[in-house]
Amino acid sequence: MKINNLKTLILALLLLNFTAALCQPSTPLIQEMLTDYPSIAGKDAYLNSAFVEAGNRLYIVGHQNGDFPELGWHIPGEMGGVWQHPIKLFDGLEALIISETDTLSLKNATSFTNFPTASMHTYHFAEKSLDIERWQFVADDFAGMAMQYLIKNTSSETKNLQLNFKAFSDLRPTWLGERTNMVDYKDETLYNTNEDYFLIKDSINPWFVVYNADRRSNRNQNILSPYQGIGVGSLLGYDLVIGPGETEVITFSFGSSHRSSYEAITNFRSIQNNLKKEIAEKNSRYRALQNKSKLTIPDKHLQQTFEWLKYNATWLVQEVPEIGKGVTAGIPDYPWWFGVDSEYALKGYMAVGQDEPVYATIQLLDSVSMAVNGNGKIIHEMSTNGAVFNDGNINETPQFASLIWEVYKWNGDLEFLKKYFPTIKKGLEWLLAKNDSNNNLFPDGFGMMEIHGMDSEMIDVAVYTQKAFDDAALMAGELGERALLEQYQRLADSLKTKINTEFWSEEFGSYADFIGTDKQALRLIEDAIIRADTLKKAWSVQELKSIKQYIINNPSDKPRPFVIHHNWVVNTPMEMNIADSAKARIALKTAEKYTNPFGVFVTGIDRDESSISQEESFKGGKVFTYTGAVMTLPTGVQVIAENNYGNPDKALEYLKRMSRSFSYAFPGSMYEVSPDYGMITQAWNLYSFAVPIVQQFFGIQPHASKKVVNIKPQMPKEWVTASLENVEMADNSISVHITQNAYEVVKTNDEWEIKLSLPKMNYVPPKESIKVESVGDRIIFSSYDNNLKILKKTSE
Repeated sequence: MKINNLKTLILALLLLNFTAALCQPSTPLIQEMLTDYPSIAGKDAYLNSAFVEAGNRLYIVGHQNGDFPELGWHIPGEMGGVWQHPIKLFDGLEALIISETDTLSLKNATSFTNFPTASMHTYHFAEKSLDIERWQFVADDFAGMAMQYLIKNTSSETKNLQLNFKAFSDLRPTWLGERTNMVDYKDETLYNTNEDYFLIKDSINPWFVVYNADRRSNRNQNILSPYQGIGVGSLLGYDLVIGPGETEVITFSFGSSHRSSYEAITNFRSIQNNLKKEIAEKNSRYRALQNKSKLTIPDKHLQQTFEWLKYNATWLVQEVPEIGKGVTAGIPDYPWWFGVDSEYALKGYMAVGQDEPVYATIQLLDSVSMAVNGNGKIIHEMSTNGAVFNDGNINETPQFASLIWEVYKWNGDLEFLKKYFPTIKKGLEWLLAKNDSNNNLFPDGFGMMEIHGMDSEMIDVAVYTQKAFDDAALMAGELGERALLEQYQRLADSLKTKINTEFWSEEFGSYADFIGTDKQALRLIEDAIIRADTLKKAWSVQELKSIKQYIINNPSDKPRPFVIHHNWVVNTPMEMNIADSAKARIALKTAEKYTNPFGVFVTGIDRDESSISQEESFKGGKVFTYTGAVMTLPTGVQVIAENNYGNPDKALEYLKRMSRSFSYAFPGSMYEVSPDYGMITQAWNLYSFAVPIVQQFFGIQPHASKKVVNIKPQMPKEWVTASLENVEMADNSISVHITQNAYEVVKTNDEWEIKLSLPKMNYVPPKESIKVESVGDRIIFSSYDNNLKILKKTSE
C-alpha cells in the first residue's frame, strides 16, 4: 500500500487495530536486569564527549552528559542522534523536569556508566532533592529501542512534578543517499489519540518512527526543532506525584522503519511489550561472547580491554535487509562497510568466535564487488544504501585473498573456499594484468596511505600482494589445482625476494615507503616539508631537505626506493613475516623511534621529541584529519611484527601502550586515534589484540580441514600464569592453560589432533598415547586425547 498523505495514513493506521496497546504489560527495570553484569564508569572530563548504544538494526549516538549535540563530519552535524540505516530517525531526545517554578534539563549528567548491552546517565539535583537516572537499551534484529527514567524523591515531602519529553525527528537519508534517489522531504507528525503515541513520517518517503511512554500522557504538542535540517519536534508531557523517598519510573519505547508504517508500529509494539525478553536475550548473547576466547592473565586492565573489544565488535554489526549485513568500520562517522577495514578486523572476529558477522560481511563485500567491478577487484567503501563511494584501493584485493584463507583455516569448510576462490583468481589476475605496467610484480596504486601522490609502487601493496599469492597457492592446493598452486607459489617466492632487496634502505634501516621516480619523490617531499613545518617538526624538515638535496645531486632515470614519510606501512613486511630476519631486527628497532606512549604514529615525520613521554589528549584540528595521529591499527601491526620475530615482551609493551586508550574517553571502548580522537569505536581494534593474543602469545593455529590444531605458545615473561578458554574452530573448541610448570590443552572434539610445540627442556615423560617428536629447538607433543598436559621437570 502506497501512502501519499496523512489522511490516507490515518485510515491505514486505524485498520491496524492495535487494541492491546491500552493494556500494556508492566515495564521491567533495565538496571535490575544488569545485576552482576560488567560495567565501566566514565570520567568527568569526558562527559561532554560521545557514547554509542547499539543494536544491529539501530543505534544511538549522543554525549555522555545526556545531550545530543550536532556532531560528525561525514554528513556535517548529522552523525549523532538515532540512526536506523539507511535513514536517520532523530537528531536528539530531551527530557525536562518542571519542579515548582524551576525547569531542570537532563542535558548535564553528573556521571555516565557503560554496560555491554545498555548505558546509564545520572543526574543529581541536590537543591531540588531529586536523583535521576536515564537508561537506554537497543534491541537486536529489529528497529526498536527503549529509554527509561528513574526519578527519585530524596526529600521527606511529596513532590508534584511535570516531565516533558521532547523528540526532534530528522528522517533523512544516509551518506550518498542522492545516488540511490533517496531525497529528504519535510517530516510530519501524527498524534494517535486513542493509543497516545506520536507517529512521525517523511512527507513523501515511507520512513517512519513511533514513540510513547508506558503511561498515558497529560499533554502533547508539536514544537520547533533547534536542529539543522527539515525535521520536526514533538512533545509528550506527564504529571508525576512522587512520595518521600520513592522512585517513579517512566519508560519510552521507539520503533521505526524505512519501508512502512506497519513495520514501524510492529517494531514499536515489540520493544514495548517484550522489553524484558529482549534485554534477557541480548544479555545472554553477550555472556556467550564473554566466554568465547576468554582470557585470564595477571594484567587485569589488559584482560578487561580484550573482553570489551569483543563487545565493541558486536556493536559495529549493522544490517539493512535489502542490502546486507556486515561489520561497519567505526562510529560515528564510518557506520557503513569497508573492504580493508573488514579484511583486518574479520581475522580478529574469527579468533574470538564471532564467525556469523564474518560470513555475512564477506558475502556482502564479494557480491557488491562483483556487481560493481566484476573482475575480482574488492571495493573500498560502500554506504548503507548500497552506493559505492570508492570501488577499491589496490591493497584491498590481495588482502581479501588472505582473509579467505585465514577464515578457511578456522572453519575448514571446503564449500566456503570454493565459493570465494573464483573471486580471488580473478582479483589476482586483475592485480598484475592491469596495475603492473612495468611487469616487475609490484602493482601501482594507492594502498593504506591515502596521501595525495602516494600511488606508485607502495610497500604495503607489494607485501600484501606477496602474502595473497602465498595464501592463494595454499588454497589452490586444497582445491586440487596443482598448476595454479605452482604458479602462485613462484610469484610469491619471487615477490618475497624482490621486496627484501628492492624495497630495503640500509641508510634508514627500514623498508621504503614506495618505489617511484625522482619526480614523484620530489613532489612528495615538497608536500611533506610543508606538513612538517606546519606541525613545527624541525627534525623532519631538516631530514626532508637533506633527502631532497641528495636526490638532486644524485639523479636517477629509473624508479628507486624512497624513505620519506616513515609511514607505518613500512612495517608490513614484518607483520606478514616475510622480512629477512636480519633486516627485521633493524627495521623493528627503527620503528621504535616513531612512537609515543599510546603506540605508533601513522606518519613518522609527525613525531617529535615530546612524543616520547607525551600522554595526553590528541589535539585534532577544526577539520577532521589524521595528521599527527597515533592509531591502533599501526600499533597492532607492530605487535604482530614483534611477535613474528620472537619478541613477545616487546609485543606486550605495544599492547600495553594501546590499552592506555581503553576507556580513556568512552568507557568500555577504544578510540580509532589514540587516545581520544576519531571514531569512538573501531572494528579493526580487534585485529590488533585478538591476533597477537590468540594466535601468537597462546600460539593457536588451527587447520580445521585436517582437524589439527597447532599450538606454539610464546608468552611474555610477565604472564607467569595465563589461560585462554573456549577458542572455537569448526566443530571443536580449545582451552589452553599455562603455568610456570605446566602446559595444559583441553579440546571438545576427540577427532581433532593437538600438536603442542614447546622449547626444548626437561619435561616429565608424558603417557604412552602422546607422540613426542624433536624438531630443531622444539619438542612437538601430539595427541588425540581430550586433555593434553605436559609438565616441566623440576630439579630434585
